[in-house]
Amino acid sequence: MGKNQGYEMKRIIFILLAAVLPALFLSSTAMAHRVNVFAYVKNGTVYVEGYFLDGRPVTDGKIEVTDSKGQIVFSGNTDEKGKLSFPVPITDDLAIVLNASMGHRNQFLLKKNTFE
Repeated sequence: MGKNQGYEMKRIIFILLAAVLPALFLSSTAMAHRVNVFAYVKNGTVYVEGYFLDGRPVTDGKIEVTDSKGQIVFSGNTDEKGKLSFPVPITDDLAIVLNASMGHRNQFLLKKNTFE
């Protein structure tokens, strides 16, 4: 391999690494901050849990609960363990939306036929 070919090969490898490494870093960062929300009903109370993909709880995450018509029927914030509970506000399908830090958002649909 000539001197120019070796230089070209190093240049191509550098360009590929410059393109690939940031993408790998950004995708792992995004996955680490993805937010999950789970809810269930027991004895007339809705229990909500919010956590990031790495298992950390969503502290002070804003919870909004809407009925099947999109009307807000409850709102509150998660505690230091990422949890929130409240009495069932209405017997209807409930969309439970969690807004966490840095714009992370997810929702859980709690079907009315799962209420005890």
